[in-house]
Amino acid sequence: MGQFLPKSAGKIVRGIVHLAPGEAVSRVCYAAIVIFLGHFYGVIILGVYALAATISQWLQPIIDFGLKHIGARLVAQQPQLAGEIVRRVQHRRLKMATAVLPLIVIYVLGVRLPGSMKVFLLVFSFSSAIYAVSLEWAAWGKNHLRLLGLGRAVVPVTILAFLAVGYWHSGYALWWVAAGNIAGCLAQAAVFWVWWRKYQPEGLVTAEERMSIADSLAWRRTSIMGLAWLGNLAFNTIDMLMLGVMSNPQQVGLYSAAYRILNQVLMAYYLLTQSLYPELSRQDTAQRLRMLRPRFLLPLLGMGLVIAVALVVTRQPLMALVFGRQFGAAAALLFVLAWAVPLDFLTSYIGNAYIAWGMEKSILLCTAIAAASNVVLNLIWIPAYGATAAAVNTLLTYLIFLISLGLAGRFAKELARETPAVPELAR
Repeated sequence: MGQFLPKSAGKIVRGIVHLAPGEAVSRVCYAAIVIFLGHFYGVIILGVYALAATISQWLQPIIDFGLKHIGARLVAQQPQLAGEIVRRVQHRRLKMATAVLPLIVIYVLGVRLPGSMKVFLLVFSFSSAIYAVSLEWAAWGKNHLRLLGLGRAVVPVTILAFLAVGYWHSGYALWWVAAGNIAGCLAQAAVFWVWWRKYQPEGLVTAEERMSIADSLAWRRTSIMGLAWLGNLAFNTIDMLMLGVMSNPQQVGLYSAAYRILNQVLMAYYLLTQSLYPELSRQDTAQRLRMLRPRFLLPLLGMGLVIAVALVVTRQPLMALVFGRQFGAAAALLFVLAWAVPLDFLTSYIGNAYIAWGMEKSILLCTAIAAASNVVLNLIWIPAYGATAAAVNTLLTYLIFLISLGLAGRFAKELARETPAVPELAR
């Protein structure tokens, strides 16, 4: 990081500090939801909720399809044109949300669940599509990180509140979860729109500026980022969706419990990668090469290994404490998944850097290879071994992803030696 860190460490720390409160509340509430469901309603109910949450997680990159990152970048670079940028981005996000809803119906019809649980999946997923009207990406572009973090906490806080009310007043837990998701998504969208009405820029936009914005948001430009994000999501979460179709809710519940433990660790690390993104995007070629040297990557690997060992050693009491004794079988899954932590520390850092450096095509290729590997391995082994196969396949595909990123980095280094350093914004 050389000269990069002394100049940027303060900004990075401030970014983390601004994001952390909201993200912490969000993570705690999501953890509380799954703990609550696991302890009081059992493996199957937790599995159904985890499946609904995964479907909703897939909605975001499909609705955005590259617009989140590129739109935020445009707002950051041209704040005086933010009104026109928001108008165009939101128009297309709404179209994408409308187009994806039939795909959700098709998937839900294929899962192995009773009719009432399929209805819950539809209601929860359709209400999550309200994300299409949210302006959190614009807040990110304007560097309002505190608002961004707190805004993200609205949905899990609301779901947890509804779930608590439902527990004390009896009733079907999943319907209280669905009601909380509807209320939370509407409230989150309202928070960002109230902020936008207060801070949106005023002024005329010239025809030339409109053409420039339209060109930056053209499908040919945003689709690469959109496909890369979908590929990364497929690499990370396709196993949950495939378990829903090829296995049973109990396997989904056990795998979800183990993966939730892993996810809490990784989410804390993602605060760093998110805060690094603006600084990485401004680096020249020489700085980029320094960021990929072993002396910066090995400490990340070492930190991940320490956490992995801790998870392995404490896996059985940890699962019993967090989810209850009925989730004892998930400890074996956590034993396997824990070793993905050091690999994720490397892949998340490198992948985030590649995106910041405009290497969307490299990321697309790497994630496509990893996602395809994950799908093929799951198709072969999930029918016979269920969640155990999904856990082992996750670890294998992390290795494949890391190797792919490494090869892409080697190519980028060779290219850099032949070309002069050029700032990102001038490319």
